[in-house]
Amino acid sequence: IALSALLAPWLAPHDPSAGAIRLRLATVGTPSHLLGTDEQGRDMLSRLLWGGRMTLVAGLTPVVVAFLLGIVLGVTAGYMGGLTNMLVMRTMDIFYAFPAVLLAIAISGALGPGLANTLISLSMVFVPRVVRVAESATVQVKGLEYVAAARASGANIGQILRHHLLANVLGPVLVFSSTQVSLSIILAAGLSFLGLGVTPPAAEWGLMLNTLRQSIYVNALVPALPGLAIFVTSMAFNLMSDGLRDAMEIRA
Repeated sequence: IALSALLAPWLAPHDPSAGAIRLRLATVGTPSHLLGTDEQGRDMLSRLLWGGRMTLVAGLTPVVVAFLLGIVLGVTAGYMGGLTNMLVMRTMDIFYAFPAVLLAIAISGALGPGLANTLISLSMVFVPRVVRVAESATVQVKGLEYVAAARASGANIGQILRHHLLANVLGPVLVFSSTQVSLSIILAAGLSFLGLGVTPPAAEWGLMLNTLRQSIYVNALVPALPGLAIFVTSMAFNLMSDGLRDAMEIRA
C-alpha cells in the first residue's frame, strides 16, 4: 500500500484530475479504465493510487506527532509527579473526555477545511491518548530498583529519563501508537467526507466517497472502491500493530 502511494506518479495510467464527461461512471473493466471512472470521468485507479498518498499522510502524521509530544509530556509528568503531573494530566483529561470523532469535527470546524488543519485537529485528538499511556508506563518503571540505583549513584534527571525510563517506556507507547494509525486514517477520511478535510479537486479516499455517494444507485461498485481501500489499509495497520506487539512481547 505504501509503495503504491509512493510510486503513484509512475503507476497511475492517467492524470487523476483529468476527466471526460462522456466516460463518466464507466463500469469496472472498461478498456483503458480498469477500475472504471468517477462522476466526472476521471480514472478511478489513478485517483485511488494518488489518494493513497493523501490518506497515508493524514493517517500517519498525526500519530507521529502525538507519539513525539506524548512521550515528552507523559514521561515528564510520570517522573516528576506532584503538581507537574496534575497540570499535564488534567489538561489531557479535558481533551480525552470528548469522543475522538466529535473532537476532530469540532477542531476542524473551527480551523476550517484543508490538509494542514486536518493534521492539527487529529494530532490534538491523539496526543492525550499517548500521554496517558506514557505517563502510566513511566509511573510503573520509575519505582523499579535500577532507577533507584541510578538516582542513588548521582545520575541527574536528564540521564535517568534518557537512559533508564525512555528505553523501557518507548516499547509500550510505540505499540499503542501503532494501533491508532487505523483510527487516524478513518477519522481523516471521515473529515474529508464531511467537507472538513482535504478539499477538491485533490484525490483523497474520504473525499472520493463524498463525491461518489450520489452515484451509488447508478454504479454501485465504483463508489465502493474508496471505502474498500480505507478498510483494507486500516486492517493492514491493525495487523501490523498486532505483529509489533507480539514481536516486542507486550502483553495487555
